[in-house]
Amino acid sequence: MAQIDSLTTEQIVLLVQTALEEDLGSGDITTDGILEQDRIATGVVTANEPLVVCGLDIFKTVFRHLDADAAFPNSTVKDGTEIPAQGEIIRVQARVSALLKGERAALNIVQRLSGIATLTRKFVEAAQPVTVLDTRKTTPGLRVYEKYAVHCGGGTNHRFGLFDAVLIKDNHIKIAGGITTAIQRMRKAHSGTLEVETVNLDEVREALAAGADIIMLDNMTPEMVQEAVRLIDGKSKIEVSGWLTLDRLNALKGIGINTISVGALTHSARSVDISMNLVSDY
Repeated sequence: MAQIDSLTTEQIVLLVQTALEEDLGSGDITTDGILEQDRIATGVVTANEPLVVCGLDIFKTVFRHLDADAAFPNSTVKDGTEIPAQGEIIRVQARVSALLKGERAALNIVQRLSGIATLTRKFVEAAQPVTVLDTRKTTPGLRVYEKYAVHCGGGTNHRFGLFDAVLIKDNHIKIAGGITTAIQRMRKAHSGTLEVETVNLDEVREALAAGADIIMLDNMTPEMVQEAVRLIDGKSKIEVSGWLTLDRLNALKGIGINTISVGALTHSARSVDISMNLVSDY
């Protein structure tokens, strides 16, 4: 499974164009109505709470799209950097009209992606040394950006979509008539790693006997997880999913699991609070 450790120019431009078209439409009637002379100004972007920043190349592209001469003086912060409350993230120097027209689109993107990166970092630190995976529970059309934010937070990308890894889930098992049949069919169709979702210890035993490479323990209690680890005994990799919160991670420390998958990284991360203020004489 490929890791989303960077965004392509095409992906960045697509998101920027979509965001600006959505916000600007036929034009910024307030800015165009008030602004008599378009001067150069500097916007200072500040974190209003501690965060892990993500989306700075997208931020820059927003303003370069609106002003080809936009500059980012003393721009040293990188995606994945921890920023304290009231810490400066980036400065953008451009025409005032560009700053006002691009501000909301740029901040919305950085706030959203930084929120995912920040939450991911908390899970990664709390789960060590267990690997933290994301899921496909992403915003439609924004998966690549949200999985990139997980990477910036120190997490690891699970499969990107249905096409790049096998995960036999409950409905697959129902359709196939059981875990064993599902695995047997997949072995004939696919030569790679097979992961199977299980919800109880009987399914764990069946998945293990059928030769699953990875067994997902979904929505099991900590006691069930510990018993499943004992049953598997190193014969398969173990992923835990389904009920994980930061407060519950201690129950999984040192019991022998390999990974946890956390849908909340992308479907429940809140946007962090950042702001941009114009500070130059305009």
